[in-house]
Amino acid sequence: MSEFTPVDPVDLTAALVRCPSVTPEDAGALDILNDLLGEAGFSCAWANRGGIRNLFARWGTQGNTRNFGFNGHTDVVPIGDEAAWTMPPFGAEIKDGVMYGRGTTDMKSGVAAFAAAAIDFVRQTPPDGSIVIAITGDEEGESVDGTLALLEHMENNNERMDVCLVGEPTCPNTMGEMIKIGRRGSMTIKFRVIGKQGHSAYPHRANNPLPAMVRLMDRLASHELDKGTDHFDPSTLAVVTVDTGNPATNVIPAECTSAVNIRFNDTHSGASLTAWIEEEVAAIRETFGVEVETHIKISGESFITPPGALSAMVSNAVEAVTGVKPELSTTGGTSDARFVKSHCPVVEFGLVGQSMHQVDEHVRVDHIRELKTVYTRILQDYFS
Repeated sequence: MSEFTPVDPVDLTAALVRCPSVTPEDAGALDILNDLLGEAGFSCAWANRGGIRNLFARWGTQGNTRNFGFNGHTDVVPIGDEAAWTMPPFGAEIKDGVMYGRGTTDMKSGVAAFAAAAIDFVRQTPPDGSIVIAITGDEEGESVDGTLALLEHMENNNERMDVCLVGEPTCPNTMGEMIKIGRRGSMTIKFRVIGKQGHSAYPHRANNPLPAMVRLMDRLASHELDKGTDHFDPSTLAVVTVDTGNPATNVIPAECTSAVNIRFNDTHSGASLTAWIEEEVAAIRETFGVEVETHIKISGESFITPPGALSAMVSNAVEAVTGVKPELSTTGGTSDARFVKSHCPVVEFGLVGQSMHQVDEHVRVDHIRELKTVYTRILQDYFS
């Protein structure tokens, strides 16, 4: 076995963080990974779509009987008010063992850790099989030209993953405490209630849209969607905005708008919840004699990867490295696992995510190295 220099995931994280890759900009982040993976013998290809860059890399022969996949993203959310940051948002500066910068937690450290683990693994112990790395630049945005484009590229080129691990931050407080084996679905519904404008002293000459909207929001928000399932908490509906744009107190507005967001478990689907919303809207139209327009966006359906061989393997590796037995969870928002689940079984494991999307986002450098060790252990167990 020839000597090789291991890839330092901390240095790689820093290099990626210094690329200001706010969606949809890549800013060179994927070029760094393309060069690094290519030098390690990975076959790399671009799966770009809609102005988004996506990188597909495979080590091993196409058509192998065992194919382990990693999925992640290098795009990040905007920094907000730069003056509020105490450290440069794209500086990747390290202070007291902590690296600061946008994307340090979500999720350039995860990408660096699995890329470093995969490169060192194939160099040191070339496996009987393939390792696939699929990295997108469109996870924090609309997510229509990212992992979906990578999966389309795989289908068109007869590529596949037998199992996949998404490296999103999954641990609420302590390294190793949580693996995600599913995610809730998410949908947003925007409403526009149209009445008739008038003078507030003569309400009978107008048709106030506000009582109709208030009644609709109350009916939706007070409805118990379900009591939860074996692997999911109860579904939730949150009213996130109600607005008339009316500064006058002596005018009944002509219309008002609102929006709700639903996070739903496997009791429901986007279609079943849409049908329920339409029934509620029809009742409001009939009761108040107003027009109601709706715009429904389903960001993802709920899914579950039932506990089994994949989650057990990942759980055992996490516990062996961190000393913590992880909980199998479906909490949190959405991730690109919602797309991967249609291709192969998928779970998620990554770092502590407390500071993601915040000012002074940061990550402990020892956690980055620990995460690489976890991913290495998973690869060893999968190919053993």
